[in-house]
Amino acid sequence: MLANLSEQIRDCLEHAEDCARKAAAQTDPRMKQDFLDLEQRWRFLARSYEFTERLGAFSDETKRQVDKRPFRSKFE
Repeated sequence: MLANLSEQIRDCLEHAEDCARKAAAQTDPRMKQDFLDLEQRWRFLARSYEFTERLGAFSDETKRQVDKRPFRSKFE
């Protein structure tokens, strides 16, 4: 799953760069702004995927640490 997220992040950043290039090529201010807005949205989505990836890694590490701890009952 994490590999898939990394690929999604990469795809989002590629889309963002494409939008930035298209914005730079525009002469119509409204079209330019539309592409800049799209670029921001792609970058936000990439950051969301990155957060999800980091959260998953943190959760996995926390679970590994908990699993390493010896079991203690409440009555010890």
